[in-house]
Amino acid sequence: MAKDLKPIVSFDESFGKLDIRVGRVIEVELETKTRKATYRMVIDFGKYGKRVSFGRFTLHPIEEVKNRLVLGALNFEPKQMEEVVSEVLVMGVQYPKAESGEATFVSPAANAKIGSKLF
Repeated sequence: MAKDLKPIVSFDESFGKLDIRVGRVIEVELETKTRKATYRMVIDFGKYGKRVSFGRFTLHPIEEVKNRLVLGALNFEPKQMEEVVSEVLVMGVQYPKAESGEATFVSPAANAKIGSKLF
């Protein structure tokens, strides 16, 4: 077993507190106010509203990002990222062989309903 695993925690005190939902990227553009390449994405979470997220998903072309289903944590505090504020954390993992911080999306494999909760 990997030695870098974190300690075991209860569901209710960890994952159970997160509100992670499916959203659709409805607008995307390259942000110019950040040091590193970042996308500004407007994401529609259905009845939970539209939220702005900034993320380093820029190894994906803009046309591939627009209309993509993504998973976003809706109940984190907004995060200041240099001159911009991200309202929702979009789930991602490091893009293969990319520099640290450059991400690829964690997305549903099927056309899930907007606003659906991750469980």
